[in-house]
Amino acid sequence: MAPSRGLRPLLRTRIPALKLHARRYSEFVAAATDPSQKARVFVSQSQDPYLNLSIEHYLLQRTPKDSTILFLYTNSPCVVIGRNQNPWIEVNLGVLRNEELGVKLVRRRSGGGTVFHDEGNMNYSVICPFSAFNRDKHAEMVVRALKSLGVEKARVNERHDIVVDKEDKEGALKPFKVSGSAYKLTRLRSLHHGTCLLSSPNLESISKYLRAPAKPLIKARGVDSVSSPITNVGIENLKFQEAVTFEFRSLYSTMGKASVWDRSIFFVDEKAKEVPEIAYGLEELMSEDWIYCQTPQFKFSTRSTTETDAIQSIPSSWPSALRGVSFTSLLLMQGY
Repeated sequence: MAPSRGLRPLLRTRIPALKLHARRYSEFVAAATDPSQKARVFVSQSQDPYLNLSIEHYLLQRTPKDSTILFLYTNSPCVVIGRNQNPWIEVNLGVLRNEELGVKLVRRRSGGGTVFHDEGNMNYSVICPFSAFNRDKHAEMVVRALKSLGVEKARVNERHDIVVDKEDKEGALKPFKVSGSAYKLTRLRSLHHGTCLLSSPNLESISKYLRAPAKPLIKARGVDSVSSPITNVGIENLKFQEAVTFEFRSLYSTMGKASVWDRSIFFVDEKAKEVPEIAYGLEELMSEDWIYCQTPQFKFSTRSTTETDAIQSIPSSWPSALRGVSFTSLLLMQGY
């Protein structure tokens, strides 16, 4: 058989496979970069927190500069720290690594404090032109969605969090946090994202992940989290998704014809990993270099010094070899 005739069948089988591979994510890329869409909704079907944050970052970078985007997603159990936070101060790494729930540690690209995500949370992200950025505008949008679902006491507080006023165990009326927000601003675009506690089954155990035993021994730069009492609002994820989408559509209905909206809701799945920029972002977010070594400079000490008055003595349960030690390090990755 002539060589050319023998190669022909092989080429016929491989070329369609290459086209299929390229088509897997081309529809998402086309939807994200379409300049005719001034307002669009994306919903992730993945629960991978690293992937969802990478998709979000791609939307921030690649969507048209004059567009407004709503991105909704739910993550599997994870603790998400802010861009400028210290994991040894914010998280009990020992519990995290030995927990059967398989809770992941994630460092996001935006600022703000530490939050816990699971399947009973839904995360919302609004990306819009920098000139249109407002810390309360889209939090109020979420409040309207909650009120439409019967959560009448939802409101935005002075810290731009969403709270619900309810009685505590002593019967006193006080605000309980149901949603916190974080932000990222670029020259042309702004990102506001938050998580809403809907029906988290881990509500009572969240604190064990966020109680860091090394905190008294560290003097650090960066942002500390502000703890608040929290509660679920008792809403199904799908109903929340539909209500927030409706409010977003109402808010930006002037940016597109109503008949276009059904087509502009785009569901994103695991195939988004094949977009080169998303794949790069995913690799970065999962790396120990990003999670640990991007921590702002800090000082860890086993004793109190003049420079570190807030630092306490090392707990008696720690190895005796560590007593009397004072050093600066980013290599505390063994769970202390």
